[in-house]
Amino acid sequence: MSSVNDTKFNSAVFLLTGIPGQEDAHLWISIPFCLMYVISIVGNSVILFIIKTDPSLHEPMYIFLSMLAVTDLGLSIATMPTILGIYLFNSREISLDACFAQVFFIHSLSLTESSMLLLMAFDRFVAICNPLRYASILTPPRIAKMGLVFALRGVVLVFPVPFLLKRFLYCRANVLSHSYCLHQEVMKMACSDITVNSIYGLSVKLLTVGLDSLLIFLSYVMIIKTVLSVASPMECLRALNTCVSHLCAVLLFFTPEIGLSVIHRFGNSSSHLLQILLGYVYLLVPPLMNPIVYSVKSKHLREPVL
Repeated sequence: MSSVNDTKFNSAVFLLTGIPGQEDAHLWISIPFCLMYVISIVGNSVILFIIKTDPSLHEPMYIFLSMLAVTDLGLSIATMPTILGIYLFNSREISLDACFAQVFFIHSLSLTESSMLLLMAFDRFVAICNPLRYASILTPPRIAKMGLVFALRGVVLVFPVPFLLKRFLYCRANVLSHSYCLHQEVMKMACSDITVNSIYGLSVKLLTVGLDSLLIFLSYVMIIKTVLSVASPMECLRALNTCVSHLCAVLLFFTPEIGLSVIHRFGNSSSHLLQILLGYVYLLVPPLMNPIVYSVKSKHLREPVL
């Protein structure tokens, strides 16, 4: 492509999208988003405060929950400003550098959330399948190292993505289908060969979210097998009841995450509105619902909150 054409078509900004056809109702639509943002920030902050101030909650399960709450806070902070900017101020433009930064934070925090859910599954596995060694296996130093390693995994794997995107010229339509930037969508705006980005993104997704979801599934297979083999029906229900909150968090995160990835890569004919709504569920619902679910199910958290 000639330099003249590069100057003419290379996009300096991307345009974010709200809910199509509802431009006149943006102010009303902003109300539930504002409520979700406030509840997410306050809910996860309260969880962190209760766990920090109550020494009886300095146990592996609650330490992992605090890591999940920090990740959820990060996801809310990374996504909500652009979403509220659209609905409150009709501010749709985002510069390329800001978009690439948002891509980095959203994807690295998503991988970290997946890792935290895996660690929480490991916690439940050890607690139910090997309770006598629970305290010796999940010591505070070991928990800290595990959390740090998995957080770094997300950062290291996503770190090349902004640089892979920055090397492109963006000469196609610059309108994104979400209220925030995602790698699998931004790369489609490029007028260059995106094979490397597509392969790298898919590989990272399979090696992190795919592997984590498989290991979580296997951990619950082992938990169910152990419980059914040694426990009475009442003890079986009591043991599985300790996993309900985690199972809800897993379903809230992995279902829209996998669905959105499939739609972006293989569902070219899928509904545009479905992509937008699934995108909101993917990033907004887990930070909103996780503190609510854990507060409802855990007596140690529910009583301080009430």
